[in-house]
Amino acid sequence: MREIVLAKNSGFCFGVKRAVDEAIKIQKQEGKKIYTLGPLIHNNDVVDFLKENKIYPIELEDINNLNKNDIIVIRSHGVPEGVLKSLEKIGLKVINATCPFVTIIQKKVKKYSKLGYDIVILGDANHPEVIGINGWCDNKAIISKDGNFACDLPSKVCVVSQTTEKVHNWENMLKNLSTKVKEILAFNTICAATEVRQRSTYKISREVDSMIVIGGKNSSNTTKLYQIAKSNCENTIHIENINELPSEFIKSNIKKIGITAGASTPDWIIKEVIGIMNNEENINYDDQLSLMNKLDKRFSIGDKVDGEILSKNRDAIVVSLVGYKADGVIPFNELTSKVEPTSLAESFNIGDKIKAKVIKLQNPDGYVVLSRLEYEREETLKELEVLFNEGKTFNVTIKEAREKGLVAYYNGVRIFIPASQIDTKFTKNKDMFVNQTLEVKLIDYSIKDPIKIIASRRVLLEVVRNEEEAKAWEVLNIGDIVKAEVKRFTAFGAFAEINGIDGLLHLSQISWNHVKNIEDVLKKGQIIDVKIIGIDKENKKLSLSRKELLSKPWDNVKEKYPEGSIVLGKVVRLNDFGAFVELEPGVDGLVHISKISYNRIEHPSEVLAIGDEVKAKILGVDEEKKRVSLSIKDI
Repeated sequence: MREIVLAKNSGFCFGVKRAVDEAIKIQKQEGKKIYTLGPLIHNNDVVDFLKENKIYPIELEDINNLNKNDIIVIRSHGVPEGVLKSLEKIGLKVINATCPFVTIIQKKVKKYSKLGYDIVILGDANHPEVIGINGWCDNKAIISKDGNFACDLPSKVCVVSQTTEKVHNWENMLKNLSTKVKEILAFNTICAATEVRQRSTYKISREVDSMIVIGGKNSSNTTKLYQIAKSNCENTIHIENINELPSEFIKSNIKKIGITAGASTPDWIIKEVIGIMNNEENINYDDQLSLMNKLDKRFSIGDKVDGEILSKNRDAIVVSLVGYKADGVIPFNELTSKVEPTSLAESFNIGDKIKAKVIKLQNPDGYVVLSRLEYEREETLKELEVLFNEGKTFNVTIKEAREKGLVAYYNGVRIFIPASQIDTKFTKNKDMFVNQTLEVKLIDYSIKDPIKIIASRRVLLEVVRNEEEAKAWEVLNIGDIVKAEVKRFTAFGAFAEINGIDGLLHLSQISWNHVKNIEDVLKKGQIIDVKIIGIDKENKKLSLSRKELLSKPWDNVKEKYPEGSIVLGKVVRLNDFGAFVELEPGVDGLVHISKISYNRIEHPSEVLAIGDEVKAKILGVDEEKKRVSLSIKDI
């Protein structure tokens, strides 16, 4: 019995399938001839099949033969930036089916070329993909086919690779550059699916008696598969289809045959070869188009899938789906809610198995969008029900601030915190909580449609606040001198907090001076010493004084300002009968209008202004009535 072993990821790669599918879809929508810039795929059978479906390849030099508004599809290899602009300029409708992986390379090359890096490309200079990439850096790239360089190299380079290159050549290039270049910015852009296909081909070719490599003779990735297989298995052949399969090979007594296929090889050709090598003479093949499209309808939203990690980028994991030609992508924010998604992603390795759920059949790049979070969902709902019933607390990370409250997620399950449940006080700026981790408690839980899970932070803060307040009130006594933090101002004073308790610092208790503007004396957040002058525990009212701790300005005023002495003061108030002069904060003296000038005046403002510094003679001091009489004209 002959054993047939098929390599992983054999046949259409994601980018090629996406381009073919896009061309067929557009042709059906338009119902007329459409064109591809060069052969859409390096496989003559597929090119002929596309022609049968009114999809024709055309070379760049023949573009002018097309009419305005004709449709032209850019193949998965991509084209130079200048070509895209010229196609649009002449009025053609351009459908860009460049492989997303290739698009990423083009963007990197353009970006770092503008930042002053010289671009180095590992690949075949004559391959359409490399020609296209080079066109995004003004065709100035240094191109090496195997990672070796015969020319002098610049000091600052950005390195990328053709997607179908060998890993060995990439490693060789980096090794050579490290000894010749001062600054290297390297991006390994070898397609992960290519790596998987090459590794699988390498492994199988070491275990079988002979190998069949299926794919176009002008296909770069197929040629590399042939080279890999041939290096391990001498009896390796390269064919494009079953017509090139030698009869002696079919009739041979080979017991174990390995089969691999390039990225441009459709399923039906692989299936034909496997059938013949298994001596199946009467194989009933489906319509070719059906074979290419059937897998797009296999999955439904919510299906569980098994996959193998192909690659990781900055924000997602690309997954090869078992039995499905289109690859899947798991965005980092769909990986998990239990730990930081980025750290979990870093723990995964290429080739690791992973389970996920389908949440979107196709994104703009053609990927099936997957979510690993859905596996956590059912377990999380049960856990939340227990937390609700037992009244236990848990932590959530706030993801979004809305007008009516905060949105958080607990292991992928949405939890809402109403605005009234955020804090014990009104929360004006909800955005400050975004990305913060908060401890909460469920106050409502229902998994009926729609799911309603409501949490509160306020109930926890109230418990803590009440406990702290109770302890704080126990140790407060009238006459105590304590530290207080100024919290807010009102028209009648300021509120200062002592161990979580608000106390009123009345305007009259701030200073011995007359206070017009509290903020001239106190600042929010300032820590001050105060004296407790009143306690009402039942109504939770606390009265404070700051001026009680300040020296009284009228103490010993007779000693400080003896009669007959000359003092310097500042005019602070004017009225009909005279001017008040400040001798020191809290001590003002009156200069009667008759004592201001030898000239007759109707009002002090005729000779004085607020803020003037004046010399005056002390005529008398009355400590009991807190009065000081002054004379300016007696100086």
